[in-house]
This record gives sequence, C-alpha cells and structure tokens, in this order.
Amino acid sequence: MNKATLSAFVSGLIFSFGLLLSGMANPEKVLGFLDLFGAWDPSLALVMGGAIAVGLPAFAIARKRETAFLGDPINLPGKRTLDKRLLLGSLTFGVGWGLAGFCPGPGIVASGALETGAMVFVLAMVSGMLVFKLLEKRHA
Repeated sequence: MNKATLSAFVSGLIFSFGLLLSGMANPEKVLGFLDLFGAWDPSLALVMGGAIAVGLPAFAIARKRETAFLGDPINLPGKRTLDKRLLLGSLTFGVGWGLAGFCPGPGIVASGALETGAMVFVLAMVSGMLVFKLLEKRHA
C-alpha cells in the first residue's frame, strides 16, 4: 500500500469516526437540525463551524501549493461563479438531505452499520450519479 492510499484510508477512517461522534450519521439528529420551526437542535451547527474552522486554513495553504504533502498534484476547482447547474445541484442536495437525513459521507458510514434507510439512500445516490454521468455523455 503506497503512502497516498494509506493517507486516504486513515483520513477516511478519522472522518467516519467524526461523523459518528458528532451525530451526523444519525438522520434524526440531522432532521432535528433542519427543523427550524419545530424542535430545532442547533448542535450540528457547532460541527459545521468546526469543519469550516479546519477547512479554511487548509484550503488557504493548498492554494499556495502545487503539490500535496505526499507529492500528488493539487487540483482545486478554478470556477468561482454561481450558475444554473450549481444552484440546481445545491437545491437537489438540500432537498435530498432534508428528506433522507443523510448526505453522502454519513450515508456511507451508516450503510456500513447496515442501517436500511442509509443503504436505500446510498443506492439512490449512486443511481443518481450514474444517471447524471449518462446524461453528461449524451450532452457532450
């Protein structure tokens, strides 16, 4: 196993534990956060704030580098404009998150625990990705 693969595995493992520890893999906790006019649970805002606090300096460092610490090239997105595709994709993501209580990372983590709702979510997510890929090929 090379350094990059090992690093990706360890990072994913730490991320998974963080999702479990923070409650992000629990759809009831997520839906409670999204219920602004009911029994709102603001605790996930702290999780998101923590993620932003870690991510901002990391991206600032990455923007100044051409290669990652393990030597692989850094390919950050260059596009900085809002367009129809981004807005529709964000809307679709938000609706799916609100309906299922999962986003991709927590859905995969909860699927690993054999949670039926999460497995259905991941199957639907992968199906959506395949349909998107097919439509992109047709469009090109």
